Formats: sequence, C-alpha cells, structure tokens
Amino acid sequence: MGAVVSRSAVPDVARTQVLAHRAVAHQLDRPGGVAATDLAVVALGVQDTPAGSAAQSLAARLPADDVHDVDTADGRRWATVWGVRGAPHVHKKGDLRALVAALWPVDADDAAARLAGTGTYFRKHGVDSLDVIRRTAAAYEEVVTDEIPKGEASAALTERVPDEAVSWCRGCQAHHLSDQLMRVAALPGGARLVPGERATLAPIPRWPGIPAERSGLGAMIRTYLALNGPSARGDVAAYFGTTQTALAGAWPDDLEDVTVDGRRAVAVPEVLDGLADVEAPRLTRLLPRGDPWLLARDRDVVVPDRAHHTVLWPMLGQPGAVLVDGEVVGAWRTRATAKRLDVTVTPFTAIPKARRAEIEDEARRVAVVRGREDVRTSFA
Repeated sequence: MGAVVSRSAVPDVARTQVLAHRAVAHQLDRPGGVAATDLAVVALGVQDTPAGSAAQSLAARLPADDVHDVDTADGRRWATVWGVRGAPHVHKKGDLRALVAALWPVDADDAAARLAGTGTYFRKHGVDSLDVIRRTAAAYEEVVTDEIPKGEASAALTERVPDEAVSWCRGCQAHHLSDQLMRVAALPGGARLVPGERATLAPIPRWPGIPAERSGLGAMIRTYLALNGPSARGDVAAYFGTTQTALAGAWPDDLEDVTVDGRRAVAVPEVLDGLADVEAPRLTRLLPRGDPWLLARDRDVVVPDRAHHTVLWPMLGQPGAVLVDGEVVGAWRTRATAKRLDVTVTPFTAIPKARRAEIEDEARRVAVVRGREDVRTSFA
C-alpha cells in the first residue's frame, strides 16, 4: 500500500488507500457493539431503492446476531422520506428536521439543479424553481394530512400549485407536476413515505414547516468526506444532486487538497492524516444496489474497469455488488418465491473457492433480512 507523500506538496493518494479507509469508515468490517441506528452511514440516510434494500445495507454492517433486529419499518426509530436527490432514504426519525434544513436549496439555480430535467424546463420558461418548490411544499401541508396514495396526492397538489409548475406528461397523457418536483418538495412540506407502501404518503408529526434558509449542509458534506475519503468536489456536488457553485457557501473551511491517483480531490484533515496507515479489512459482502458504497460518485475509484460500469450501473435494473476486501469483484441479483431466495452472482474475475463459500453465507444473511426460509446461490 502506497504512502501519502509530504504535506509540502499536494498529497497523492492511491485508490486502494481510499477504499481501505472507506471499508472501515462504512463499518463493513462489522466492528460490533453498534446499534443499527448508530451506524455511521445512517448520518446521510440509507437509500431504500428498491424498497427493503436499506435494511440489507444495514445488515451488511452488523454482526449476525443483530441482523434480526433490522426493521426499518419501525416508526419509533426510523422514517422513510424522499431525501438526497429525491430518492427514498431511511433516516433516524429524530434527524429529519436537520435534514430538511441542510437540503433546502440556497437559490433558484440550486433548486433547478435539484429538479434535474424539470429544472431545465423551468429555466427555459423563466420560472423560479425555488419559488415553485416552496409553493409546492406549502400545498403538501394542505394535501397530506393523513395517509394518501401518491397518485391522489399528485392530483391534489396539481390543483394547488401555480400553473407554471405543471407540465404535460406523455406517459400519463395529462398535465401534472413532475415526479421530481413532487419528491423534492415532499420533505419540506412535512410528508414521509409509508414503509412497505412506497406509493403512499403520510404526514410527519409535529412538523415545523418549510425552512426559511439552508443550514447544516456543511456538516453533511463533512460526513460524506469522512465516510468516503478524498473525493472530487464535483462528485460531492453530484451526490447531493446539485452543482459545485450551489455548494460554494457550504464547504467546510479546513478541507485539504489532494489527488487520488492523480485526480484532484479534497479531504477532511482527520481522514488524510490516517490514510497512510489504514489497512483494508478482510471481508466478503453482498451490497444491495442502493448501498452507500455504490452511491459514492467516484465510480472510477470504486470500479476502475469501465466495462464493469455498464453491468453495475445500467440505466434500469441495477444489480448489487459483491465486495471482497476493498474491491468490487462481481454483481449479484435475486429472484424470490414465497419461501426461497435465488441469488445469482456474475463474477468480474475469478473468485476463490473460500470466498465463494463466504458469498453463500452472505446470501443466507440476505435471505433472513428478506424473510425467506431458504436460499440458493449460483455463479454465472
């Protein structure tokens, strides 16, 4: 493992060092003695796409005896919301107020970036994206007062938002607010997702209302860099679904410039100081497709071979990843029946027999989380 060079120049860090740090920081070495709600990745939320995958991500970081206690539908501890990038995320229930303030757009350009194609449409037509998000969030407060199916909520919101927020949907053959606008405005409007009922919304009790301004995003950026190690500023911005310009006022003041295999990045000092000594833990894990490991935006660091990018990150139907030590060595998919889970592994390289046995053990863990009595693992 290469060493970090002198601080007199910009340090260059090997990707293997970054991934070794990431494996430990993500607690994929299963340190034990940590409750699911206290896992480090929970600070950013754990993506739940497809529904139920967040529980698998948490279970991948816990000792075997704790896997049975991973219930992200437990409303006393957890809440599922459209969070970062408008994607479904599981968060600790008590973190939602800080989360909505951190994710509130700083201006109209930031809002447009978070709305993706909808934001581009608004820019083209001279619409203030931030104002539209604010007014849609206000409409949520009127519409989501009890559990309501997403389709009904969309229709009711469309009636209440300004005309410029509504566009023609080819798929539905109707005018309504876009799905991304609905997602981005939901949390500010005090709406959450009902676990197990992904198309159903419900109010968040005692919600304080729409934020007046952004606050706390710098802490989330620091958490991202602490978990993932040195990262390019553009990759950090992409994770949050916005631009580097929008994050200009939120970057922590003490970030240090580095390169990762020659690629410019920034790091928090406490991570940079320890990179030279970190060792990749020995582990074998099956990570679901929405796992925090796979959501880091430095995909060339995670998987250097571009040919494997198309397997792991296709446009539709992404698989999970097989992680051995710090490297992704394959993809995996499942097919479930009432009692059995079939796990199919597609290796990117030769996987030793001992590691295959460990993959089969991990597949049994996934089956437990998925509520299946039996599992069958095959290698393509």
